[in-house]
Order: sequence, then structure tokens, then C-alpha cells
Amino acid sequence: MNNIIKQQVIGIDVGVEKTSLALVDLRGTILAQDAMNTKDYPSVSSFVEALSERIIQLAEQNSGYESIRSIGVSSPSANYVTGCIENAANMPWKGVVPLAAMLRDSVGLAVALGNDAHVTALGEYVYGSAHGMENFIVISLGHGGIGSCFFSNGMPYLGSGGFAGEIGHTCVEENGRLCTCGRRGCLEEYASDRGILLTARQLMDASDSPSLMRDLPELTPLAIGHCADQGDALAKEVWHVTGEVLGRALANYASMVNPEAIILTGELTEVCQWLIPPLQESFDANVFHNLRNRMKLIVSTIPNRERDVLGASALAWTVKEYSLFL
Repeated sequence: MNNIIKQQVIGIDVGVEKTSLALVDLRGTILAQDAMNTKDYPSVSSFVEALSERIIQLAEQNSGYESIRSIGVSSPSANYVTGCIENAANMPWKGVVPLAAMLRDSVGLAVALGNDAHVTALGEYVYGSAHGMENFIVISLGHGGIGSCFFSNGMPYLGSGGFAGEIGHTCVEENGRLCTCGRRGCLEEYASDRGILLTARQLMDASDSPSLMRDLPELTPLAIGHCADQGDALAKEVWHVTGEVLGRALANYASMVNPEAIILTGELTEVCQWLIPPLQESFDANVFHNLRNRMKLIVSTIPNRERDVLGASALAWTVKEYSLFL
């Protein structure tokens, strides 16, 4: 009988562009990291094979494979209930992908798979701004879109089929912009990175006003933020429009679930000095009056490069231990 208490897990964040993995201990200390390009693997079988090699190498170069208890994986459109990535709009693999089972069979360890927003919220609950809270919303504002997870009484609410929290695909404008999901008017097309760029281009096309944005070699949300830093009125308007739409959507969300706080995470929080003021104003104007000024709007303090692998590592501890070898 093996009585070894394994004190390390592997946390993996599968992103549209890059997949990051980290060896993490019980205290949430990242002991070692690695990364690979997701788009280098158009077939999921080749991706799992390459990822498995990275996992084994990461473990063996540090404390050894026998020290790894389990693996947690974060991915867009992942379903914790089924262990599958299901019909991801932005990922290279289409349809239903049983990634948890494939990776478990490949590496011989227990694997838990969760939606990236669910995993981000778990990371905030265990290691970040939501520590000590029981009821809160985490909003992920990243390059892949907008996701959310709602914790109720200390547990993530995933819904009957595992798809709760898809705020990015709620309609904010009837017959609005075409979304990658095939529908029109989704929040992602107004408040994700691509939605922000569409707003910027529309504002520039509709105006003859001078703007530093017109001379940018590459239009990105961060670059638009830098233009706003320099007093660019049109760039500031981009953030005003974005914050107004997002604030209204979050007010509707909060009015339904009455959280202690809404925690904003992801790459777009790097320009929060321009996004938060119009977002807060819109939120206050639209939230149910009995909730106004009774909840916090918080920007995560966990570094973006660490949050997702830390959340995935926290997810790894939730799965029953299993090993083909020990």
C-alpha cells in the first residue's frame, strides 16, 4: 500500500494562442513553468501528445513524477461536468473534445478540466481577492472573449449542464454585431478585445477628429489606453462606450444574484484606469437600487501570467487522486 502524500500538482492553462503549465505546491507556490504554442497543433491528438511530454519533463526535471498528485486544466468552452471542450468558437479543435480523458490516459494521472472563467474564479477564491468571500462574481476580460463564474455559498454555480456564466454571449444590442458564436449583439463583440477594436474603428470612421489611434502601427486595447494616457479624446471615448456597455451588463448580472463583489480579471484590466470609471458609472445607474453601493467592484491583484495556472492547480486538488503507476 502506498502511503506517500503527494504535495504537488500540475496546473495548465490552454489558451487560444499559448498553453502554459506550472508545477505548483500545496501553498500555491509556482515551482517551475513551461509553455507551448497552442496553434502549432491543429489536431487535438498531437496537442495531447506534446502536452504530455511537457508535463513529464516538467515533473522529472524538478521533484519527480511520483510527487505529482493530479492535473488541473483550464480552457475556453470547457465543461467541468463532462470533462470536454465543447464547441469552442475560438479554439483550433471543433466539436466535442474529451480532453480530460485523453490527457488522463496519456499521463496516467487524475485530470480535472474546467472552463477558463470557472478556473479563474477558483484561483481568486483560493489565492486572490475573493479569499474569505462566499458569494461573488469573477469576470474574465481577455483576448479570447468574456467569461464569468458565480460563486454561491462558497461553491461555483455551474448550472445543470456545466454552462452557467456565459455572460459574453448574452445579447446587449438587438441585431447588433455578428459574434463568433453565430448570433448577433453578444457582449463579447462590444467589451472584449475584438469588440473594443471594432468600437475604435467605428468611432474613427464616423469622425474627422485627429487621433493618435490613426497612426498606430497596430491597433490594440493597450495601445488605445496609451493614446488615452496622452489625452486623446477619441481614445477616451472608446473606453467610455466600452465601460457603459459592460457596466450595464454587470448591473443586470448583479441584480439577479446579489454578490458581495465583482472581481475583474484578465489582460484588459491593464487599462483599468480608463475602463473602470465609465463602467462604475453605468453600473450604478442600472443596478437594482437596493444593491447600489453595497458591493465592491475589484480589479484582481494576481498577476495575469500566474492567475490561470494557479486556478488550474486549485482545480487539480478537487479531483479524486488516481495513478496508473503508483
